[in-house]
Amino acid sequence: MNPQRSSSIESTFAASAAGQLHFGEVIGRLVEAGVESYAVDYRAGRSTCYLPDGQTLTLPLSVDESPIPPHFDAAAVLAAVRGAQRGEVMYPQFKRRTQAAGCVGYIVWISGRHVVYFGRNGDSHVERFPD
Repeated sequence: MNPQRSSSIESTFAASAAGQLHFGEVIGRLVEAGVESYAVDYRAGRSTCYLPDGQTLTLPLSVDESPIPPHFDAAAVLAAVRGAQRGEVMYPQFKRRTQAAGCVGYIVWISGRHVVYFGRNGDSHVERFPD
């Protein structure tokens, strides 16, 4: 991966982690960088971006040290998502809220315009991008 692309992706994730970008802004920047999807793994503390040509970039992710509950609460995940969509919940709070809801990770399908959130027992919630 060329240094300019990886730098753009890294700075986007850093700004999001600092609560400086809304989800829509993150997606816009990742589209510009050529990312087609990315996976966030709270348990492993990493995010991996995937490009259409097979290239990947894995970045460290700071996560809450509290254990993630075994029960997946889709309604609580949805509440965190809606708060983020309204601009009321930035990424640091979003991570805490979704982890507390039993979410162990998610995959953002940029080209497919949806996100799949999942729990440790395989439970999941699919959220389509707003129009």
